[in-house]
Amino acid sequence: MVIHDKVYNVTKFVDEHPGGEEVLLDVAGQDATEAFEDVGHSDEARETLEQLHIGELKRQPGDPAPKKAAAATSSASSTESGGFGIGLYAVLLIGGILAYVGYQYQQQQQNTSA
Repeated sequence: MVIHDKVYNVTKFVDEHPGGEEVLLDVAGQDATEAFEDVGHSDEARETLEQLHIGELKRQPGDPAPKKAAAATSSASSTESGGFGIGLYAVLLIGGILAYVGYQYQQQQQNTSA
């Protein structure tokens, strides 16, 4: 992973990352500077990062521009893989309302016929 033209080997840290391993895997092999800075990491996180430093990225004239990892993309994919999300809650809510209305209707029909 590259952050500010420094190369880091985060292999041993992937399981310990507080944001989950998927966040690191989404930016692995890319310039993760923007994603790293957008999160606003603490000083402790920056110290941990320095312990993983393995080298410097030497850019040459004519090198392609670094691929920037979109922070929004990684958070969106984390949300999608985290579960069913809000759709499940909507289905449960609608199902609960329909069950309640059906129950009330049935009770009303029983009271009318009795």
